[in-house]
Amino acid sequence: MNRPRTALITGVGGQDGTCLADLLIRKGYRVVGTTRSPADERMWRLSEYGLLGHPQLTIEQLDLVDEGRCRELVARVRPEEVYNLAGISFIGESFVSPLQAAQTTGLGAVNLLEAIRTTSPETRFFQASSSEMFGNAGGAPQNEGSAFCPRSPYAVAKLFAHWATVTYRESYGIFTCSGILYNHESSLRSVNFVTRKIADAVARIRLGLQESVEIGNMDSRRDWGYAPEYVDAMWRMLQGDAGDTFVVATGHLTSVRDFVRVAFEAAGIHLRWQGKGLSETGVEADTGKVRVRVSPEYFRPDDVRPLCGDPSKARRMLGWEASTGVDELCRVMVHADLARLGAST
Repeated sequence: MNRPRTALITGVGGQDGTCLADLLIRKGYRVVGTTRSPADERMWRLSEYGLLGHPQLTIEQLDLVDEGRCRELVARVRPEEVYNLAGISFIGESFVSPLQAAQTTGLGAVNLLEAIRTTSPETRFFQASSSEMFGNAGGAPQNEGSAFCPRSPYAVAKLFAHWATVTYRESYGIFTCSGILYNHESSLRSVNFVTRKIADAVARIRLGLQESVEIGNMDSRRDWGYAPEYVDAMWRMLQGDAGDTFVVATGHLTSVRDFVRVAFEAAGIHLRWQGKGLSETGVEADTGKVRVRVSPEYFRPDDVRPLCGDPSKARRMLGWEASTGVDELCRVMVHADLARLGAST
């Protein structure tokens, strides 16, 4: 009897790690997931998905900065596939801890690639790259050939890992893929991210637990997709005949203002907008109560231009296409937070 395929997922406790572990387990994989700490607070996601204690999931402690530990783990597990999803994921945090971003998000990928090269060269490797690498390069939509111009320590670290992935493919013949992932959300997002912050606040306002929410740049626009669909793209990349780079995106832009509006509508609250700039507010149409305010505290040090991806290569070569729109995304996120909060009130 052949053993099931084994996948190693770094950062398994994060949004993408949990969604990917769920997908692979349903496909019959044995999954080895890593976390920096066994008591990682992000394990709640795996618990919510019913994966903690699952017979097909093993949790290992791993700090990607530890080159020796990376080599030992890859050599012992000898996975058919490695998905590198670990590292700082919140852009604002990278401005506070730029060295950690460089070491974990950047050099951590090289440690994994070296472990594969020296101990398990047949292993296929996926690197979670980011649309933030394009930064302010200009030109939209961006595709696999667009210029990079990172504008945050996070984006710089991601770009380093991205080019390392390409280099190991071209120099050593290792099967590596880099997915340039645009913003993708789900009910598993941390409240540090504006989308989950909005969904959580809307649920609290709907249940009478909160009066209003403060948001940063309402005009900021992003290409927002649905995380469970994006991890399917990751898996498809490693099933191909050759490694490559793919943009994973919806190809549609939505402003923060519109995301806020749709999220409130998902909870049955309709807003009207008043004022401009820092004085703009979102007022509940039925009650006249101010539900949304703009705060300069939440503006980025250097916000990027609107990033919109061209997913045509993924559609053509992987048969992958985003199908969940922002309306459905907001409904899923808001209703999940309503259920969580409703159960605790």
